[in-house]
Amino acid sequence: MHAHIHTPDPPTLAALHAVEHRRQHALVDADLATLDEIFDDTLVYTHAHGITHTKAQLLAHTADRRPYLGISRGELLVRLVGDVAVMTGPLTNRLRTPDGGARTLAGVATQILHRRDGDDWRFISFQMTPFAEQK
Repeated sequence: MHAHIHTPDPPTLAALHAVEHRRQHALVDADLATLDEIFDDTLVYTHAHGITHTKAQLLAHTADRRPYLGISRGELLVRLVGDVAVMTGPLTNRLRTPDGGARTLAGVATQILHRRDGDDWRFISFQMTPFAEQK
């Protein structure tokens, strides 16, 4: 990798995986306090269908719809550039449908996190791209 882009050391990698686990559980549990803590105020959250939410919009959406029934991740590629981490890897969401049913959506998500002045990692950007239908 480029000299300024590198793989995190084990404690940093563990911290990044831990905040991602917190994100998953908080979305499923609609734990708005945790989401408020781990999402930066500048968050840009782009859902697989293309709708983009700010932090406030995502918190309201999560509280109103409770859309997440389950979230699982595959192996993540994690790269650091200073106090910015980029995590990319497979993501599967089990989602509640508006009619009370459920559906599964799988794809690849890229997340960008920032650590300000040695503070905890916070998500500043999220984007999921669903897998295309195979023909």
